[in-house]
Amino acid sequence: MIETFGAVLPHGITLNCRASGQRGRPTLVFLHGFPEAAFVWDGLLEHFGARYRCIAPNLRGYDGSSSPREVEAYRVKHLLADVVALIEQHAGGRVAALIAHDWGGAIAWSLAAQRPDLLARLVIINSPHPAAFLRELRDNPAQQAASAYMNFLCRADAESLLAENDFARLWPFFTNMGAADAARPGGGWLDEVERERYRTVWRTGLVGGCNYYRASPLRPATGADAALLKLEFPAELVTVKVPTLVVWAEGDIALPVDLLAGLDTWVPSLRVVRVPGATHWIVHERPLEVAAEIERALAD
Repeated sequence: MIETFGAVLPHGITLNCRASGQRGRPTLVFLHGFPEAAFVWDGLLEHFGARYRCIAPNLRGYDGSSSPREVEAYRVKHLLADVVALIEQHAGGRVAALIAHDWGGAIAWSLAAQRPDLLARLVIINSPHPAAFLRELRDNPAQQAASAYMNFLCRADAESLLAENDFARLWPFFTNMGAADAARPGGGWLDEVERERYRTVWRTGLVGGCNYYRASPLRPATGADAALLKLEFPAELVTVKVPTLVVWAEGDIALPVDLLAGLDTWVPSLRVVRVPGATHWIVHERPLEVAAEIERALAD
């Protein structure tokens, strides 16, 4: 059974959370990405809730959570502060695993590097390590093209354009990877029931989700003075020493598999599972496979 609660954090942010399992058990925390929300983890909350306390927050800016309008409020230090406070307040200061996808993964990579004391292990699902992403955005034209949408999401009018005509510009994030194609393995998950769950989230506002992109320098450079070209990551900010599982759907058109190259440079305790045929939306497409890989990570 999934419950909901508001985590009122000491620094004035409230995260609207979905949860399962008894309090006091080892805790799993799940972080979603864009343009999603915590409900995407419901199947895994139900799967693991018999043995763990599972918490999936709507990140700041999303459905029912605090949603500051200023871009500065979405810089990584603030996003990290939210998850640190959630773990300290609702997981006894340490989680059995931090499990994350897409933008949630960006937060999780940084948290694991900077606060390894808060997690026993990390599970990343199709979310690039920041140093690998920086390399590919600078040097790989394929990644630059695949990430061009990020600059659209930084436009001042992005949220209003995304909301037009029943979110006509958002559905292709899913349908371009076969989400509505029932003939495709793992496809067909984006039925009308699922569409309405997404509409419900998106109707609460898209400013916060777009502000994640506006606040980050990690997007394709549009000029010689772009912040990306001046960015460097000190090793201590990106080296992850906790045991890490990376589940990578190879059919992700936004995040090509080149992002896996050299990953063990920054993640010495690493296991990578590549899933042919699955896409960025693997949590929807292959929930049983994702659950099984998390089970293996928890058993290590």
